[in-house]
Amino acid sequence: MGDVTAATYEWLYREFTDDADATWLYACFIRDLSPEVALQRIGVTPGPLGESGFGVAAYKGGGGAVLIECGWAGIIHDRADLLSVDTVAASVFATTENDGFTYCVDGHLITTFDLYSYPDRSGSDPDRLQADVEALGMNVDGELPEFPSDVVCRALALAERTTGVHLSPARYADPALIGSTDHLDPYR
Repeated sequence: MGDVTAATYEWLYREFTDDADATWLYACFIRDLSPEVALQRIGVTPGPLGESGFGVAAYKGGGGAVLIECGWAGIIHDRADLLSVDTVAASVFATTENDGFTYCVDGHLITTFDLYSYPDRSGSDPDRLQADVEALGMNVDGELPEFPSDVVCRALALAERTTGVHLSPARYADPALIGSTDHLDPYR
């Protein structure tokens, strides 16, 4: 997966970025899980979206599943540890108010960081992804004069590199397994 670059996920970034360059994306890559099992692990039952219109779309990716959240609760990001039991999961989120990357293995948080604050990473092994982070040209030490303009795309590429799961535009265009997250909304 070392050949994955930011350009690989430019299309997904653009899908969740409006004309004013505001991005609203929650994505989680999970190795060796089917979309059905991934939804089950986070307590989402396939079916129509609820009253709020919030939910999770589960896609079959090469090597596993990719979940993309419709809404702003951050459910798939906050449950990356549950998704990683007996496997690995990497979650990326970027909104107008916040952003982050989380990598979990077998239910344990390995590393997490804000996309613009990699030096402030934390977790049980926060440096585990260092080689891939450097290869992707992310701001490792906070010394770059400016942040790369495609930091979200780089984080998505990091998610693929760390999980081995690839989401192509063709698989994204396929029908997704969708379920409501209204019952999981942390803001109720």
